[in-house]
Amino acid sequence: MKKTLLLIASILLCAFFAVADDEATALNCEVEVNSQKISNANKDIFNELKEKVTDYMNTTPWSNAIFSTNEKINCKLLLTLSSWDENTGLMKGDLQIQSQRPVFNSTYTTALINFRDTKVDFHFETGQQLVFNEMEMEDNLTAILNFWAYMILALDFDSFELNGGTPYYDMAAQVVRLAQSSGESGWKAFEDNANRSAVLSAFTETQTAPIRQMLYDYHRMGLDQMVITVDKGRSAITHTLENLGKIYSVAPLSVCLTMFKDAKLDELINVYSKANTTEKETVYEMLYQVYPSETNRLEQIKKTEN
Repeated sequence: MKKTLLLIASILLCAFFAVADDEATALNCEVEVNSQKISNANKDIFNELKEKVTDYMNTTPWSNAIFSTNEKINCKLLLTLSSWDENTGLMKGDLQIQSQRPVFNSTYTTALINFRDTKVDFHFETGQQLVFNEMEMEDNLTAILNFWAYMILALDFDSFELNGGTPYYDMAAQVVRLAQSSGESGWKAFEDNANRSAVLSAFTETQTAPIRQMLYDYHRMGLDQMVITVDKGRSAITHTLENLGKIYSVAPLSVCLTMFKDAKLDELINVYSKANTTEKETVYEMLYQVYPSETNRLEQIKKTEN
């Protein structure tokens, strides 16, 4: 009887810690590794890389907040490798980062990030463990994963609470500071206007600060309200789109403008499909000012029927 009770207690304790550990993780991350450009290679290492990255993203406690299973942030990493040095373990390629957020009281999910990081290179070998370290840079692969995990969290929290993502931008900044001294590509300030340092700056510098107000107004005041009152929610989105012009006037090359377009332009076409002609014209003009090269797509806003 005593052994039975001890066994039951052990099972319950294991279950408790499993649930607690599950709630400590924030991401539900799907990972894909595309190695089609690398010929005559043993694909086992790429399968191992996928498994290790998947485990790392989904088990690392990125946040002190508690996430139930259905509250975890759905995201996806698609790593496309262009080269691999079998002798040194050096892999190069690009990383597509996508994340989504549910809209309240609906089955609809909206994109928060749809971005391609083009400066991805790291060393990975069979049997290598990915180790999380907040205080030091273990290697470039985990640094890249850490950065994007914190950015996914930052934008998600910003979309639910005004400036709610600040702690995660701070953590992303710590990753950038540590990585900038490593000499690895993709981290240096002013290296280009779309690397990881530039992405962080776009969401944290004063001149582009309206992007964070947009994240909140667009999602919390806009999409979340459209389920209750379509016109009221859409009006809030129209109002917050004015921030795009403010950012463009002071930082026309800011990567946050590109990130907003890639995540939201197709959605905006649908949002305004039932708007009146005046509202469609207003939105078209605001977006055309910032994205003149997207004329064909923007024209769809005006052409959709009321």
